[in-house]
Amino acid sequence: EVRIVESGGGLAQAGGSLRLSCTASIFSFDDYGIGWFRQAPGKEREEVICFRRRDGTITSADSVKGRFTITSDNTKNTAYLQMHSLKPEDTAVYFCAVGIGRCAGGSLGQGIQVTVSS
Repeated sequence: EVRIVESGGGLAQAGGSLRLSCTASIFSFDDYGIGWFRQAPGKEREEVICFRRRDGTITSADSVKGRFTITSDNTKNTAYLQMHSLKPEDTAVYFCAVGIGRCAGGSLGQGIQVTVSS
């Protein structure tokens, strides 16, 4: 089982920035996906962004394109979700997701709250 440790998040004003970190025991694999899902109150969980190691592709939800980016530091087994130009609708619990070949269907972290005030 993959161990996932999340940190970061918190409260930001609209237009501000936040960064989430995800440390996971997945980086030794050649084919993995790592990214984030989020779930807002009363809404279904949605995939926000995912990085696939095998082909280096990054996919992101239309709602965050141009504002959210994912990077990683393999020496620290950590991926980062950098969120810019935050909007109140970005308020949600964010879950780091890791899996073999993709993010969906893999393991999720415990979740971390991100709140954006208007």
